[in-house]
Amino acid sequence: YQKQYFGDFPFIASQHSLVAKHVTKEKWDALKNITTKTSGFTLAKAMACAVTFNNQHCGIYAGDWDSYKDFAPVFDPLIQEYHGISASSKHSSDMDVGKIKGNIAEDVPVHSCRIRVGRSIDGFGLSPGITKEQRVGVEKLMVEAVKSFPADLAGQYYPLTGMQENIRQQLVDDHFLFVSGDRNLTVAGMERDWPEGRGIFHNEKKTFLIWVNEEDQLRIISMENGGNVKGVFERLCNGIKMVGESVKKECGKDFCLDKKYGYVHSCPTNLGTGMRASVHIDLPGWTKHSVDKLKARCEELHLQPRGTRGESGGQTGHTYDISNKHRLGYSEVQLVQKMIDGVNTLWKEDQEFQKKLNM
Repeated sequence: YQKQYFGDFPFIASQHSLVAKHVTKEKWDALKNITTKTSGFTLAKAMACAVTFNNQHCGIYAGDWDSYKDFAPVFDPLIQEYHGISASSKHSSDMDVGKIKGNIAEDVPVHSCRIRVGRSIDGFGLSPGITKEQRVGVEKLMVEAVKSFPADLAGQYYPLTGMQENIRQQLVDDHFLFVSGDRNLTVAGMERDWPEGRGIFHNEKKTFLIWVNEEDQLRIISMENGGNVKGVFERLCNGIKMVGESVKKECGKDFCLDKKYGYVHSCPTNLGTGMRASVHIDLPGWTKHSVDKLKARCEELHLQPRGTRGESGGQTGHTYDISNKHRLGYSEVQLVQKMIDGVNTLWKEDQEFQKKLNM
């Protein structure tokens, strides 16, 4: 999009990114001198990844809730394009587990289920812009919050600072630890003052987990083996409620909830529910039939299939990570329901392929 360069208008290395499309010279001139109130963030800091790297699809982060408002001429059209929403759309949250109909059927070969969301506490910056004091403040609030958890959620908070080797190794073995060194997060400003103010909480059973001050202030995760998605969602809802109530009691603040964009996250791709509800499932019939057709079918069901080694990991045999595709424009209940129904559908179809292909 950028054909020529003027003075201080940065060269955007990711030429095909949403940033290159939506940060025009006119918008840059209008917004470049704005510094946000909560954490002193700027548009230049927000778009650092798109300027530094040539492989970004989105390429922009918010440093606080203010960023979405102060730099709205850039963020609004970019978010609308990414999420496929209209300029006038509103987002509504719904965490009422009682509205979920049914569950993943007993016979479906699901290994495990995991649901994660992000949350940000009002008045504190988001990871790319958060000040040192604010980051430590978020951690203090969480240290208090976890003390009041009921038995099924109760556990321990492990700060990254001064972590003992045996604990570090255990968290690595459990795949719970997050580490520094991600180039995107570093350039975006999320690894400043590492590892201060960061840590990991998990309950005794290792089914409820909170990452503190990683890409978001809070990443709240509920998971377990087997296919009880409804149970995993219920635990997530209870845990979030407990954290929210504790934070409110400690500092009088709520989670940042935007009428238009739902729960505020540092990355605009996570706005709305910020929720990824996923299962690991065996689909041997679909695999033999056609992996490309499986991808197309998932698209129709509003699901996203991945190999089971993470986002860019390869495909291992016939086990897939299947999750909800959307974040914004649907409620949490709707997304969990789509995932349950979609996985049940995929398994029914998989059995038909197995019969057809004499497996």
